[in-house]
Amino acid sequence: MMRNLVNGAVGGALATAVYSAMLMAADKAGVLEEPPPRRFARLTLPGRDKPKRGENVLGTIAHFAFGSSCGSMLGLLSAGQRVPVPIGTAYGLLVWYFGCQGLAPSIGAHPPVPKDRVGRQAALLAGHLMWGTALALALNRLRTEKTPLTAEIAPRVREQVRRVMPTPQPVSAR
Repeated sequence: MMRNLVNGAVGGALATAVYSAMLMAADKAGVLEEPPPRRFARLTLPGRDKPKRGENVLGTIAHFAFGSSCGSMLGLLSAGQRVPVPIGTAYGLLVWYFGCQGLAPSIGAHPPVPKDRVGRQAALLAGHLMWGTALALALNRLRTEKTPLTAEIAPRVREQVRRVMPTPQPVSAR
């Protein structure tokens, strides 16, 4: 269990690095106005509206802490099993929804999705989908047991089926 938690945190940090690179590109393209991690940091420091010294560092630390903690959750949920990439991508979508529809609007970081700029939400959604995909890939790489999921479960499932449904005996033809 602890290994799954740590693997999830490491995978979440690696995935956050991928997501951060995408955020930097979107920021350079002028899509974001202000990267969300910096905005979150500014809201926690006194004097909310003015840029503050250290907000970039604080924002980066908070962003990686959030990404790692969300990664830990998937690491625990996966129980050390292989995570299919579409599940990781869907998990990224869930984190986007939680953050952009719930957390960010509730603290005033940006408006809820329907009231926000389409370009920013598209960039954030794409970034979170990339984050979830990268998280699944990282978790699968960090697993200590490298056998496919079906090879791990198949013998146990067969045994359970045999207990419930015994193998039929051939009937002799007379």
